[in-house]
Amino acid sequence: MPAAPPSSAGFVVGHAGLYQALAMFAVAYFIIGMTVLSVCAIATNGALDAGGAYYMISRALGPEFGGSIGIMFFLANVCGSALYVLGLVEAVVDSFGIPPGQKVGAGVHVLPQSYWYELLYGTVLLALCLLVCLVGASIYAKATFLIFLIVAGVLGTILVSFFATQPIGVPIRLPYFNGSETENGSFTGFSLATLRDNLGGGYGVDYTTGQMMSFSSVFAVMFNGCTGIMAGSNMSGDLKRPSYSIPRGTISAVLFTYLIYNLLAFLMCATCSRTLLQKDYGFLRDISIFPPLVTVGIYAATLSAAMSNLIGASRILYALARDDLFGRALVLAKKTSASGNPVMAVILSWLVVQLVLFSGKLNTIAGVVTTFFLLVYATVNLACLALEWASAPNFRPTFRYFTWHTCLLGIAGCCVMMFLISPVSASASLGFLLLLLLALHYLSPSSTWGYISQALIFHQVRKYLLMLDVRKDHVKFWRPQMLLMVQNPRGSARLIDFVNDLKKSGLYVLGHVELQDLDTLPSDPLQPQQDSWLSLVDKLNVKAFVSLTLAPSVRHGVRQLLFTSGLGGMRPNTLVLGFYDDAAPQDGLARHPAFTSAREEVPLGFPPLRAPAAPKLLSAREYVGIVADALKMLRNVLLARQLESLDKAWELRRAASPPPAIHVWPVNLLRPDSARYADTCSLFLLQMACVLNMARAWRRAHLRLFLCVEAGAMPHAQEEKLRQLLKDLRIQAQIQLVPWDAVTRLHWQTPRGPPGGPAPIGAAEEEEEGSVNYPANATQVSDEYVCAANKLVLEQSPTPAVRFLYLPRPPADTSLYPLYLHQLELLTRGLGPTVLVHGVSAVTSTQL
Repeated sequence: MPAAPPSSAGFVVGHAGLYQALAMFAVAYFIIGMTVLSVCAIATNGALDAGGAYYMISRALGPEFGGSIGIMFFLANVCGSALYVLGLVEAVVDSFGIPPGQKVGAGVHVLPQSYWYELLYGTVLLALCLLVCLVGASIYAKATFLIFLIVAGVLGTILVSFFATQPIGVPIRLPYFNGSETENGSFTGFSLATLRDNLGGGYGVDYTTGQMMSFSSVFAVMFNGCTGIMAGSNMSGDLKRPSYSIPRGTISAVLFTYLIYNLLAFLMCATCSRTLLQKDYGFLRDISIFPPLVTVGIYAATLSAAMSNLIGASRILYALARDDLFGRALVLAKKTSASGNPVMAVILSWLVVQLVLFSGKLNTIAGVVTTFFLLVYATVNLACLALEWASAPNFRPTFRYFTWHTCLLGIAGCCVMMFLISPVSASASLGFLLLLLLALHYLSPSSTWGYISQALIFHQVRKYLLMLDVRKDHVKFWRPQMLLMVQNPRGSARLIDFVNDLKKSGLYVLGHVELQDLDTLPSDPLQPQQDSWLSLVDKLNVKAFVSLTLAPSVRHGVRQLLFTSGLGGMRPNTLVLGFYDDAAPQDGLARHPAFTSAREEVPLGFPPLRAPAAPKLLSAREYVGIVADALKMLRNVLLARQLESLDKAWELRRAASPPPAIHVWPVNLLRPDSARYADTCSLFLLQMACVLNMARAWRRAHLRLFLCVEAGAMPHAQEEKLRQLLKDLRIQAQIQLVPWDAVTRLHWQTPRGPPGGPAPIGAAEEEEEGSVNYPANATQVSDEYVCAANKLVLEQSPTPAVRFLYLPRPPADTSLYPLYLHQLELLTRGLGPTVLVHGVSAVTSTQL
């Protein structure tokens, strides 16, 4: 393989011919050009630090992509440095090595040739690169500028030589087994016949490796000579004005090298025979007007490329270590000299390059290096594409000569060429990248760089929310969208988890009302609490949003949240409240599995629970008023009692016989005169029980539906009717008939008014007439009847994991709110985990 760009052009033209060589240069520089536009856009969008492409990608795509691509880019530079060192060794051995088959050299051919000798030469040359890089970026910049002057002089000499040198024959000594053989190449000067012979492809065997060349293998070798475009960006931490220097320097270098490659390709095709181009990579010395200068130029150019890759690898490693993405694994690479040079990163990079040198042959690693560089270039384009598509206002690069089309073309070009060059290397590189991504996703600490994924998600969510038209809602696609009001998460951990199972991929909002007046406060007190609530959501692993508000009363705060929570077509349609009773709150958060690990601490952002004797922030009348408000706003209501006693893990782990049960009572037990099973509220109750049963954690549970029947009321006909309804609704449940004559008799025989109050109007007349019609007013339900209904529910065995009961609408008379709450408390006393449900919207459908 050739050691430097001028001779690599001869290698490409010799095997591929002029037409394919120009096509290779066009493809390579198309990919490079698109990538350069992306690099310039990102480099001019803010302050750049050390790390070059890694810094750009990590700050644009986040630590996972940045860290994984940083490692890939580090390996690409390491292998690239080894590639150029091995190329320089080949050039040195070609010039000064003892010819194969001879034990003693003559003249300048004094260097022995073998694997170990060539490894020794490479080690010495790499040590020279190490010394320059250890001194620092300033000496490296001076050295590369000197090398640039030498290479420019050599390039000028070569161009003059094509015109000044007379046609000559060039003997070529090729290694052959233990000896060598000689072939004759020729420099014809400008000849139409020579040009015509070199137009088409003529792939042959690479005499340094014995491998047959092809389009992909030649492209891989050629592309390695074009990877220097990242050299400037790799030095971003050492440049005074990287946003100024990187675009100008990179674009100038790309245009200059592209023109030189094409010019050299044409001149070589018109003057050199194919044998000379294919079998003598050092032919430029033979045709030069001053051969020693060409030798010096090739050595200087290759040494410069090796140093560039080595110092680039060290800067990437230093940036990775400084960002702490890999923890203690890279802690050594953080150490710098007094002048700020990352000496330990340079030494570690040198060690890795030294290991790569053991591969011995350039073509062994050329394909891998090219694949790595193409993958990095594709990711740079991806970073720029993501920034452009996210449409963030702060993405305002001063370099504007790019669009998302150029980014997309760059990505496509890189991916296509990766798989054309080496499908195996490309697949292995992508697999390695995926492993790094997963490792960093789960192991790396969170960063403050900003995540482009969040900007892209916001952009897409906003677009789709605008497309979510509430006027197109249909009952077939209804789903529960929950607003759970939480006073203190310490006492509601299991309720939060239970409602998460009830949401069925719908919206879930945790609401909280802080009783304060913003007029009397210096700042918003909710902002410091937001992080504690979001951490709670993460720890409990629930898919919920958080909505906090300030209000003078809890009722006003809940109204605010019902009006304002959600966005567009995603608004809560169901309000969930804990039950209002005198039970002492228990700190369930401290006992929750997410917080019982020795490494975890209970969030300190939440106040201690209310003491049992302390006054409540909410009165009974205000609590019932919240329920009434929600129903007026056409929101479904769920009241959850004793859900903190629900040990879901135990319930669902216990023996399969009997499996956990969910008891459903779709009749209004406080209105026995309206015992219907097909009204809106009953169907909503059935739907919620079914939704819970569909949740993954509750699929083993069995639904049991209780049908309250009276003597002489054709219970089997009612059962058959209910069974048909369940079949139409595709709900699998066991129906159990429950006689409740003894319970209802207590109601209609002894109607009661409010405790201590007069008998309801009309009660005496009904009793005298022997009427069996049940009173319509809820105030006529006696405590004795409610306790009997509670006992009826409690006697049904086996004990279920949770019960769903019908929640009657609060009375219109607000003075009866305490009585209404008293009856609910009696009805659910001692039942264990219970959910009272009232639905106001149709949620079931029998249509396709």
